[in-house]
Formats: sequence, structure tokens, C-alpha cells
Amino acid sequence: MPGEDGDAPPVLVGDSPRICEIRRMIEKLGRSRSPVLLLGETGTGKEVVARAIHHAGGAGPFVPIDCSALNPALMESELFGHVKGAFTGAAANKTGLLEMAQGGAAFFDEIGELPAEMQVKLLRVLQDRRIRPVGSLAWRQADFRIIAATNRDLAAEVRRGAFRRDLYYRLNVVTLRLPPLRERKQDIPALAQHFLARYGGRRLAPEVLQLMLSYDWPGNVRELENCIERLATLNSGPVLHGADLPTALLNHLHGRAPDAPPQPPGDSQAPPLSLEEVERRTILDALAFTRGDQVKAARLLGIGRTTLYRKLRQYGVSPAAMKAGRP
Repeated sequence: MPGEDGDAPPVLVGDSPRICEIRRMIEKLGRSRSPVLLLGETGTGKEVVARAIHHAGGAGPFVPIDCSALNPALMESELFGHVKGAFTGAAANKTGLLEMAQGGAAFFDEIGELPAEMQVKLLRVLQDRRIRPVGSLAWRQADFRIIAATNRDLAAEVRRGAFRRDLYYRLNVVTLRLPPLRERKQDIPALAQHFLARYGGRRLAPEVLQLMLSYDWPGNVRELENCIERLATLNSGPVLHGADLPTALLNHLHGRAPDAPPQPPGDSQAPPLSLEEVERRTILDALAFTRGDQVKAARLLGIGRTTLYRKLRQYGVSPAAMKAGRP
């Protein structure tokens, strides 16, 4: 579900039943100030929906807060601000992100990444509706709507003690689940056309669109956008063909494991790839596309830097592979 920058209304592309229902919910939620919890896999468009909810209400600033990218040592100062001299290096007063959201909405993206101590402080703010900058004795009113999002199962995180139960119930007033792209494939042609218009207004070859319709898109809409941007970047003609598709889609086309040699037509096909292997290859493709720039790769994948670093460690990707974008 792509969105537009600036003050333009966020765009939810597609006419599948689930997307139509989400549009109806956005209209209803725009009429209230209640907390909203958005659940969905990485790349399903949680920030776009959050912006759409805020835009439907039409009041105040929208302040995105990426919990996975906040510096743990400076997190309290980033959220609540600080006064001059509060700690070494605090050379001037600083307005926190929550105060910047006054009269509008604070969007806590990947709230499941918020450390336990900050969960306590956020809960206190939501209960008391007050903020105190680091180093200050004065309290300030906190008048903002909170919209939170996560790709984790927060209920399971609560059960295992990784997320506070009281904060979970404070956030879980209205829950909206965003479907993965594999569950709304009828929206792929419209999404592809939307991104084609964004990246040069060219056309997809029919066989490429058919391949896209048969692929399960573990990276969801973000992966689809990245795929079309890649094709538009590497092709100069009016029609985009499949030779420059990302590795994950080429493997899907040939039905083979990521590191298997090419098979001639008629050979038996390999078993389908595991989701973990597809995710690993998608991450490596992003690193290759950004020439090893992990910050840009995280942005392309629609995840926080901390999440990318964790996945690189999980898949055992070496520093040399990070630079090359290959295992």
C-alpha cells in the first residue's frame, strides 16, 4: 500500500475485499482520537495506513517514530526532549518527538522493539497525558494520538514477558490487521501500474506480470516496489522484461534453490524455497542494489537498521558479503 510524500493524502492501491474494508475502517478511525494498533508483516504498508488514519482526522502534525532505529543511549531524550545541561553534550534545549506531535499523532513504528524501561515511561505518558523533558522539573501536557505498528505477535510477546501487558491493553483499543500481498494478489496489477507511473511510466512485459502474480512476495508491497524500481533502473526501453528481475523472482521462475546452477528447459524442478531463504536472498539483493550501504538497504526493505543488523547476524552474512551484497 504505497503512500505519497508531503501533504497529499496517502494512497491505498487496490480493490480487494480486505483493502476496501481497511478503507472503511480508516474513515471511521479518522473520526476519533482512540489509540490504534496496526499489525502486519514487514512491507505491508503500516505507515501508509497510519498516515491515512491521521489524514482522515485532518488535525495536527504526524510524527513517525521508528523504535528499531532509536539510539538506546539517547532514546529518552529523543522521545521526551531535554533541557540545556541535562547531561554531557546537552548544549541547548531540545524538543522531543512526543512534544512535536502535540495536537496530532505520534506513530510508533515497530513498537515491539521498544525496550522494557521505555515501555514503562511511554505507559506513564499515556496514562497521565504529561511529558517531562530529561533534566527538567516541569511537566508539560501531552495532547497527541498514538498509532502503533508492529510485525510481531504482540500478544505472544506479552505472554512470554517481552512486552508489558498494561501497555499492550492501552494500545490495543482498535486493532487493524494488514494482509500480506500473497493474500491479495488481485491487487498486484494495480500496484504495479502505480509504481510504474512513479518510476518512468513504462510497461511490464505480459510474462513479467504473470510471474509477479504467481510469486508470494515475502517482502510484500515494499518488495514489489523495489522490484519495479530495479527493472526501471536497469532497462531503457518502453517495456520492462524479466532479464533484470531480482534473484528471488528468477529463482521462483526457474523453480530452483538460490545457489543452484541454471537448469535447461525440461529438467526437473527443485523444491520451493523456504521463506527464510527467500528473505535472506532479498536482503542480499538489497545490499547489492545499494552497493553495500546498509542504511539504504534497510530503507529499501522497509525495515529499521537494527532489524537489518539482526537478520544479517541471524543468516550469518559476513562483513565482506555485506559490502558485496552476495553470500
